[in-house]
Amino acid sequence: MSNKAAVMPEIGRIEIRDVGEPAPGPRQAVVQIQAVGVCGSDTAYYTVGYIGDYVVDGPIILGHEVAGEIVAVGAEVTRVKAGDRVAIEPGEPCRNCRECMAGRYHLCPRLKFLATPPYDGALVQRIALDERQLFAIPDSMTYEEAALCEPLSVGIWACHRAGLAPGDHVLVSGAGPVGVLAAQVARAFGAASVTVVDVSEFRLGLARELGFAAERAGEGTRADFDVLLECSGAPTALADGLGRLGTNGRAAMVGMPKQSVELPLSKLNVNELTIGLVNRYAHTWPTAISSSPAAGSTSPRS
Repeated sequence: MSNKAAVMPEIGRIEIRDVGEPAPGPRQAVVQIQAVGVCGSDTAYYTVGYIGDYVVDGPIILGHEVAGEIVAVGAEVTRVKAGDRVAIEPGEPCRNCRECMAGRYHLCPRLKFLATPPYDGALVQRIALDERQLFAIPDSMTYEEAALCEPLSVGIWACHRAGLAPGDHVLVSGAGPVGVLAAQVARAFGAASVTVVDVSEFRLGLARELGFAAERAGEGTRADFDVLLECSGAPTALADGLGRLGTNGRAAMVGMPKQSVELPLSKLNVNELTIGLVNRYAHTWPTAISSSPAAGSTSPRS
């Protein structure tokens, strides 16, 4: 049986190759991939070959927003079984270091993350993964929706890092896919209001269709938001957004600018603001899956 993958042998080129059939380890399951999203990181590796310190230096398989069906399991697997439909958390930590033992497995220094050099991703027919990365989904959830649990998790973790509480007034800068998902998470978590800012009228229009207040960047006047979710990565967006927070404001920085960011700390200090950086996520897949209307029909096994 062949196992085809979309391999990027060099920047800007994809070719289909047979990469061999995966065999599950004792705590692994083989997943037949059914849906893969394309992230901004995938496009960056494809077009320029690097993101920060992560550099493509050989053939690589992209894709980390992913879902599929389990077709085989290892001898010690207990959480899933063949035939289960699953959403996949793309990071495999060592589970033994200080960060892992403290529950911060996303900060594991030996984290193996799909489609992050030197590790291959999920644009492949079948892949073997640790069962602890696999989360059963309800029958009503499509594979495409399950793959969206990954970018949705970014929004969930951003709200967590910002300490978002029910009743908060939230400003989201950047109305791209992650920004819109973060805005939806903020609303689901009980925000009293959510305002989305962008420079694109098309994106602002989509935000309005979803029921959010929408402003063109630079034109808003409100300056007492409780929470900022910065999802644009624009070099001035963080400073602009922080300037619109009130006292005890909290911010999560999701979008990563390509250059250094300057902040007027002497002005921001007066309101005693808190800034939380966002590096992926942890413990978010159950929450992401529970957003499905029929999530109660599927429960994970111990």
